Amino acid sequence: MSTSLVEYDEATERYDPVIGIEVHVELGTRTKMFDGAEQFFGEEPNTQITPVSLGLPGALPAVNGTAVEYAIRIGLALNCGIAESCRFARKNYFYPDVPKNFQTSQYDEPIAHDGWVDVELEDGTVFRVEIERAHMEEDAGKNTHVGGATGRIHGATYSLVDYNRAGVPLVEIVTRPIEGVGARAPEVARAYVQTLRDMFRALGVSEARMERGNVRADVNVSLRPSPQAPLGTRTETKNVNSFRSVERAVRYEISRQAALLDEGRAVVQETRHWHEDTQITTAGRIKSDADDYRYFPEPDLVPIVPDPAWVEEIRASLPELPVARRRRLATEWGYADPEMRDVVNAGAIDLIEATVVAGAAPAAARKWWMGELARIAKEQGAELGDLPVTPEQIGALQLLVDDGRLTDKLARQVLEGMLAGEGSPEEIVAARGLAVVSDEGALLTAIDEALAAQPDVVAKIRGGNLGPVGAIIGAVMRATRGQADAARVRELVLERVKA
Repeated sequence: MSTSLVEYDEATERYDPVIGIEVHVELGTRTKMFDGAEQFFGEEPNTQITPVSLGLPGALPAVNGTAVEYAIRIGLALNCGIAESCRFARKNYFYPDVPKNFQTSQYDEPIAHDGWVDVELEDGTVFRVEIERAHMEEDAGKNTHVGGATGRIHGATYSLVDYNRAGVPLVEIVTRPIEGVGARAPEVARAYVQTLRDMFRALGVSEARMERGNVRADVNVSLRPSPQAPLGTRTETKNVNSFRSVERAVRYEISRQAALLDEGRAVVQETRHWHEDTQITTAGRIKSDADDYRYFPEPDLVPIVPDPAWVEEIRASLPELPVARRRRLATEWGYADPEMRDVVNAGAIDLIEATVVAGAAPAAARKWWMGELARIAKEQGAELGDLPVTPEQIGALQLLVDDGRLTDKLARQVLEGMLAGEGSPEEIVAARGLAVVSDEGALLTAIDEALAAQPDVVAKIRGGNLGPVGAIIGAVMRATRGQADAARVRELVLERVKA
């Protein structure tokens, strides 16, 4: 049966969306959560395993201390309280890629609880997202379904299981219901996941590469008639792993659920899958409640009791977080709010900061990365950071401009050479002969020739009409192959004419 949709604007006019997001982040520890198997991305299947990874009888787990530290760092960064004592629990559910048939997680005693984080949308609007909990658990392995058209189990002829990822340490961060966002629910969801991704990287707890599945989001959506009404029945779209997909999945679910409610039908509490190719969600399984998992304390692991002094040491070692850093840099660089948002949205903040460190003024650094380099990246369909040029090179190029050795036009030619791999700015200037003509004797010769060739222009200038000066400057620039400083040429032309 085809799925009917309501136009998004109509849906949010008639219904109040409420969202909730569970973000899973794989921690960048050397070994797994409960055993000594190393974890490296892209290794041959089933080569990073131990008896614990495989759930073999008699294999006992031991907690990864670094993973606990990373979980506390995340909790503190999210303004959470850190548990004085917490424990692991068995979440009983048949996972075909977890051979022991339960997941070691945390249930009623998470490592971190009751926090919040502010997220900023592209127009500067700030929403506060309340955090219910952040808890530690292990990842599942990876199933590969072979023989079907979609890569899913339906239609496949057989499945392969890789246990390399089984037991990789995770922290799951669960929000409280995010209310009051209205039609901006998709934007808030995207900004929230992006805020967390940036935070994980700043904390150094994960590479947080969404394309590798280091960060995955389960997105819950429900609708109700008004903000005063009880919460509606929710769906949970599982394992969404890009910012754009998070936003689109929320938008789609709001339109889909609105259509169901308009028709007098019930929303089913279920998991759903997001399909990037068709931009829709499809039903998964009926969503279980916590009781269905039959949680009980993990008997093979002792409780975690973080020393308060250790927690305070971790708190003191936290780096400057991305939001605070952006605000500080905007002030230091003198960027207006819209300018800074453009920089952040372009992913250029690190590039500009490194360029400023290399000696460029903040305005000049922004001009390069948000101007010429952004244009080139767009033409090539590349990210700014993937261009074959470094902030240090851009800083060196700008210093040549500041020293008067290059004009902006010449600097762009040097940039072309840098992108082509011709060397440093100094090397390219020398090889291409692009330095500004600084010999005023040579400039005066070119000016005199230009004046002699255009006596009518000279007469107009002497008569007080400065408009035609541009014609003389243009002739001089052509004679010097664009390597003269136009401002200095103008000064010398006026001096020569009035002499």
